Amino acid sequence: MSVKKKIDIKRLGQAFRRVSAASVCAAVTSVTLSTPFAAHAATPPAQNDAPLIAHGEYLARAGDCIACHTAQSGKPFAGGLKFDTPIGAIYSTNITPDRDTGIGAWTFAQFERAVRAGVRPNGDTLYPAMPYPSYARLSEDDLHALYAYFTQGVAPVNQPNRPVDIVWPLSMRWPLGIWRYMFAPDPVAFDAKHYTDPVIARGAYLVQGLGHCGACHTPRAPTMQERALSDQDGTAFLAGGATIDGWIPLSLRGNPRTGIGTWSEADIVQFLKTGRTQHSAAFGGMTDVVQHSMQHMSDADLIAIARYLKTLPSTDPKETPYVYDDTAAHALRTGDASAPGAAVYRDNCTACHRSDGRGYTRVFPALGGNPVVQSRDATSLIHVLLTGNALEGTKSAPSSFTMPAFGWRLNDQEVADLTNFVRNSWGNTAPAINAAEVAKVRKTVTVHAPEMPPGAALSPH
Repeated sequence: MSVKKKIDIKRLGQAFRRVSAASVCAAVTSVTLSTPFAAHAATPPAQNDAPLIAHGEYLARAGDCIACHTAQSGKPFAGGLKFDTPIGAIYSTNITPDRDTGIGAWTFAQFERAVRAGVRPNGDTLYPAMPYPSYARLSEDDLHALYAYFTQGVAPVNQPNRPVDIVWPLSMRWPLGIWRYMFAPDPVAFDAKHYTDPVIARGAYLVQGLGHCGACHTPRAPTMQERALSDQDGTAFLAGGATIDGWIPLSLRGNPRTGIGTWSEADIVQFLKTGRTQHSAAFGGMTDVVQHSMQHMSDADLIAIARYLKTLPSTDPKETPYVYDDTAAHALRTGDASAPGAAVYRDNCTACHRSDGRGYTRVFPALGGNPVVQSRDATSLIHVLLTGNALEGTKSAPSSFTMPAFGWRLNDQEVADLTNFVRNSWGNTAPAINAAEVAKVRKTVTVHAPEMPPGAALSPH
């Protein structure tokens, strides 16, 4: 499926980037890969079709629909989650079966048109925070299952949708129609003929469709459309995205240092199921994806995703494979912390990540060879150093682990030195950053000092 010709529409909003940040690489479970889509069948699912509803629940969970359509402390799928954009705020909609404020009165044809074409029953175009460019390839069977679940398997909630907080004339929707016409693909059959292995074909359908992995992990043009919607569109697909909520989605291609080129199929499956491997750990929005979506998927679907991702070649033929170097480890073990950032690392990081940078497998992630650490853009690493992060337990990895925040007691230069030390030790190679870059990230995040017992004093040094 090709991306349509570009047009100069000015900044339709970062909401186009934050396409369910909590739903990177989520997937679906059932599709007939050898036949085209049905011709817009309008027959609704039978009432109380338990297997179909259960399948739709799996799809909704796999697609992580709850992440965008549930506000903090809100009721499931009742909408109201805020998305900030440069022109104002938009809010996710109520997709419960309430007939007055949700989708309970929608026909299947209206549901199908909204999901795959991005058009409301009244003809308005949806904001592309709803990733309908990816959903355009969903099968009729999967759409029927989703419709059955959202109209019969979800509790109705009477909660009116919030209007956008965008001033007129920027709030007019007709420019979105132009954007949709230029950049959103027509709903067409997923073409499996490009993939000789049916498991890889299955993975391609999952990644490119309801999973909409590219919504976060593919770079976007100035007009905010993804530069590629599939591997057939070129090497931009899944080559790494722009900043989302202060995190940089990494490349999911075969780059040996900055992608997942050194990860095995089993590594990828383990990461999707548990959020942790010997190479790295989930952070930011990806922790929500693992928690609410990926851990609930079948092993067959996770294997299909992993096998497909392993077919995507590196975007940089000059990027060399990671090779461990013990120079920094030897210096730390012998008491030499003279390198910039080494003393900060020794005093704050060695307990979990060790002097050799290898961490503890599936507990505290390795820093040597970690693609997050070696990314050309250090934003994610700076972010996690400033604010910390939590890796929640899953069904197959029930323990939770938390990295504390250091931004409350390390200044910008100390964070910069620590970042550079980590990014260029144990065989890592990455561009150096400076204190000004740390200060820039610090302005976009909230840093909390840890809670202390009454009477205890906190010192930033």
